Amino acid sequence: MILGLDIGGANTKAASSDGLFTASVYLPLWKGAPLEEALCSIARSQPQAEAVAVVITGELADCFSCKREGLERLIACVRRSFSVPACFWGTGGFSWTDPLELAAANWSASAAFLGREEHDCLFVDMGSTTTDIIPILSGRAAAAGTDFLRLAAGELVYMGLLRTRLDAILPMATIAGRSLSLAPELFSIMADARLALGQISPERYSCDTADGAGKDRQSALRRLARSVCADLEEIGEGAAIAIARQACCRQKDILVAAISRQAEEHSLEKVVAAGTGESLIAEAAAFLGMECVRISERYGREISNVFPAYAVARLGEMAD
Repeated sequence: MILGLDIGGANTKAASSDGLFTASVYLPLWKGAPLEEALCSIARSQPQAEAVAVVITGELADCFSCKREGLERLIACVRRSFSVPACFWGTGGFSWTDPLELAAANWSASAAFLGREEHDCLFVDMGSTTTDIIPILSGRAAAAGTDFLRLAAGELVYMGLLRTRLDAILPMATIAGRSLSLAPELFSIMADARLALGQISPERYSCDTADGAGKDRQSALRRLARSVCADLEEIGEGAAIAIARQACCRQKDILVAAISRQAEEHSLEKVVAAGTGESLIAEAAAFLGMECVRISERYGREISNVFPAYAVARLGEMAD
């Protein structure tokens, strides 16, 4: 069995190549989260692993002065944490000479694995922080290499289901016939909107809250009200819910536009959806009249949520 790891700036995810083990741990690297302790715990829980295969996106965390420093420190952390051989996947596969080739390559592992099953599709993976939209043509990813180039090409949308600031999604809201700007502050995030509308449970609110307060519905409503510089008692629950609905609608519109751009550019008619936001991706695909294959239906919900970790584990297994 090969153990796959996806080390991100906010979350570290793991999956075994046999699909029997998955884990997702909130570890905000910029806050000094105990990554090595968590990796050692995962290693102890999976003593049958013969090797570990790794993708990294956490090098962008601003606790590192540059991507190279982040990659070198994260590689060293993995090697200290596991006694079995570790291999690292970059945009060119497991063979690399410069650590920078490993930067933000989790989408590449997902696409390489998926390309063995789906020759022509748009792979869309929406996590808590970002969304990857990767064209796969004739079984190979037709994507730009770096995050910078993928942002420019529209293949990386810096928007996630949970952690994205509300004002980044919804600059203006309409409340009781009034149009007003949301405060450009970290008052509320998309997880608050999803929780207030009953679209996620408190357990799925898998990140920090903006104010450090609770992950219950009432706390989420208070944060939504704060986004327009108000107390909940001042504007009422109905207004807070209206903000949440508008934010979720706007997020779907952004996703629809991003998927449509890539689908038209590459003449693709099928979406393969994965990640925490898999259901939202399916909604966007349905709106566009595109066929949608859910990774959760093929491999299970837990695998979908950690798909790059599972993909790199499978690729490591195939390489052996």
